[in-house]
Amino acid sequence: MNYRPILVPIMVLVLIGCTSAATETNPTPAPSEAEPLPTNTIQNNPTVQRPTPIPVQPGYEIPKNIDPAKHYLFYLHGKIIEDQGIPAISPDYGEYEYGAILDKLKSHGFTVISEQRPQNADVLKYARRAAEQINRLLEAGVPPENIILVGASKGAYIAVATSSIMKNSDLNFALLGSCHPDSIAEWKQHGWTLYGNILAIYDSVDQANSGSCAEYFTSLEGKGITKHDEILLHTGMGHGFLYGPLDEWVSPVVEWANQ
Repeated sequence: MNYRPILVPIMVLVLIGCTSAATETNPTPAPSEAEPLPTNTIQNNPTVQRPTPIPVQPGYEIPKNIDPAKHYLFYLHGKIIEDQGIPAISPDYGEYEYGAILDKLKSHGFTVISEQRPQNADVLKYARRAAEQINRLLEAGVPPENIILVGASKGAYIAVATSSIMKNSDLNFALLGSCHPDSIAEWKQHGWTLYGNILAIYDSVDQANSGSCAEYFTSLEGKGITKHDEILLHTGMGHGFLYGPLDEWVSPVVEWANQ
């Protein structure tokens, strides 16, 4: 029997099917909506090629064996590290001395915990992450007064969200280069309430990125905030004061943590 008349139509159909599959294009997935970033962050050159982030800074991860007698300091860096990776260099303020800052804080006897965030990191995601790590310390017997969260610029934004999540009146926080009026408006819109002992530090010529927290602190008295203070620096460096381990901000933070 000759099978050719049967095979030819079948082969034609197969070829047509393959051609259709090859020319079909998959629909482009809809882009995910990005959460608005804090308004008090520095905008950096978007063309800078950013290296793959190192999630945890070597030597600054949360310890496996937690000593309840030690003091623990969480450091949340500024947004420029997200944008550029390490090293991160601002045309206005120079290099963000991330490693030197961690080393300086560690030299004061703290167990320092810090990690590099990825580009456009979600504020609430990292606030919840910080809250989880703080809870690990608390569950291990570390007194809340032995814990301080230090946030710089966008890191301060995350620190505010963490304070609102934790709702612990004995934890300590230091907000560097924050409290821009637009940021405060967003915090209020989110319904975030500060809890604990809050220290704010900003520079007198940094109006573009930060401002006074005094009015905001006063509005929260009796709602969770235990104690608050604010320091106005006159370094002339603007937002750049938090780019390095300056004694002008490091010393007050250390004193606040050890109060």
